[in-house]
Formats: sequence, structure tokens, C-alpha cells
Amino acid sequence: MQISPYIQSLIAKAQKLGKTIVLPEGEDERVLEAAHVAASEKIAKIIILGNEEEIKSYFAGKNWSLDGIEIINPQTSPKLGEYTELLYNLRKEKGLNKDDAAKLALNANYFGTLMIKSGDADGMVSGANHSTADTVRPALQIIKSSRKDRVVSSLFIMSSKDGKTYYLSDCAINIAPTAKELSDIALSSAESVIQFGDTPRIAMLSYSTYGSGKGEGVDKVKEATRLAKEALTSEEYANKDITLDGELQADAALDMVVAKKKAPGSNVAGKANVLIFPSIEAGNIGYKLLQRLGGAEMYGPMLQGLNAPINDLSRGCSAADIVGLIAITVLQTQK
Repeated sequence: MQISPYIQSLIAKAQKLGKTIVLPEGEDERVLEAAHVAASEKIAKIIILGNEEEIKSYFAGKNWSLDGIEIINPQTSPKLGEYTELLYNLRKEKGLNKDDAAKLALNANYFGTLMIKSGDADGMVSGANHSTADTVRPALQIIKSSRKDRVVSSLFIMSSKDGKTYYLSDCAINIAPTAKELSDIALSSAESVIQFGDTPRIAMLSYSTYGSGKGEGVDKVKEATRLAKEALTSEEYANKDITLDGELQADAALDMVVAKKKAPGSNVAGKANVLIFPSIEAGNIGYKLLQRLGGAEMYGPMLQGLNAPINDLSRGCSAADIVGLIAITVLQTQK
């Protein structure tokens, strides 16, 4: 299994934390391989949701140890009733009845999320066989936002061919974020990057650099930049090494030669490592182009701004991708 040097560095940090991560897709061989690696490397204690007999048989066939791994079948779990009651109490004001709560609690993504809410796991990685919506919906309903004044968003980690690391947001959750929401996304991304042990240099991306273009989109990014910079002057961020600038075109954000021409006074232009996209359309297209044409390794999307980490895989992911996201999820448990 090939794992990039950057992800190896995150694994080394995760190994020190002793967290428990639930994997709700025990029917997938990629997930089982990732569980084996994560447990044997002590990246995390692993809980696999699925058919216990089938999973044990698969591990035995591979001659893999189950040390550090717990297998739970939601249908036979002694905690199913407790989780059902918890879900009902959390959602009854939204119209959920007890029968529907019982059905939902059997869903692996809901069951895993309820484990986290109950303190039986620290985080969850799903999405190998589920859509982003299937992973995100229970997270938003059960774990909820850590701050009522800030939108939940997503973050991708990109490892480029030349070994550099970039962070891209929001490419998966907020379709057309407002200026305030873009500011929230930038601040949440900064906090995520610090959790990973990196220093955030944030570019608020646009099709304009310092007023070279006009339009509502440019105005939105300018206002988002103003709001984020204002927030960074607060006591909350006083001792955090975060730089942010905008509005910047992608070339000005990433290329020092272009930066000197387009934004000579910027403390971010030419050296940005956090890229905040103005819409999900731009972000989704951007990261897929980098992945498919640029050959970049992409990890995510990770959800940020929740009370506990729940992260989404691409359905085309490899076992190595899952191992990487398990390590990332462990690091996101840090406050």
C-alpha cells in the first residue's frame, strides 16, 4: 500500500492520540483492508459495522489479526435501543416518530453517528459506498454544528506531484455561499489546517485580483475577505499564525512571479496553501481538474465545523485513501 509522505506525517501524529474511529461500510473490501492497516499500525482503534461472521471470515482468509478492531452488527447490538431512543429525542421536534427512529438507527451511517454522539467512538469515515448526502445528513442532524454562528463546510487536502500540500474549501457542501459563509469557511479551514500541524496562508479566490475584474461575484469575495480579516483581529485568533488575503486569482495566489505583478503588497499571494473557492461549482471543478489532469492526490472531503469529526470518502477511493482519512479524522478530534 502506497501512502504519501504527507499522510505518513499525519499518521505519526495520529498514533499518539489513541482515538476510536468507526467504519460503517464493513461490506467493502477496501474498508476492511484499511481497517487492518489502521489497527495494526495503531493509527486508531477501529470499529467496523457489518456482519460479524463474514468480516471475521474475511480477516481469517487474509491471515490478518483482529487486534485493535471491534466488529458490531447494528441489528444485534445491545445498544440499538439506547441509540434509537437518543435519535428519537434529538429529532422528535422535527417530526420523527419512534418507528422511523428505529428504522433509521439500523442504517449504518446513522448507527455510527449515534455511537459518536453517545461517546462510544471519536469519529467516523464513510462514503466508499454512499453518497456525500448519506454521510453528511446524519452528521448534521445528530452531531450538529459546533458553532451556531458558523456554517458547516468541507475541506480537501491535496498533495501535489512536487510534494507540496494544499487545502481546498468548500468543494462539497455549500452550493452558493454568501460573503459571511465564505468568511466562515475560511476561518474553519484555518483551524483545520492548524490541527494538521501546518500554517494557513489563505487565498480568497475570484476571477479578479485587487479589483481587476468587476461583478457581484467579486464584490462577494471582497466582503468575505473583509469579514474574515476582521474576525482574525479578535482575541480568539490572537496567538494563531494565520494570514489571509483576497480577492486573488488562482495564478496570483500560487505563482510568485504573477503575484509580484498583480498583488505586490500581499502577504499571501504567490505562497497560498489554503484556497477558498467562491462557490461549490468552482471548487468541485477545480479539485477534479487538479486530480485528473494534474495528478494530485486528494483526501476528503472532510467536514469541518461539527462537534465531532465525520468524514466522507470518494466512492472511487482506494484502501490507502481510507487509511489517510482515518488519520485525518483522528487529528480532527483535537480541540
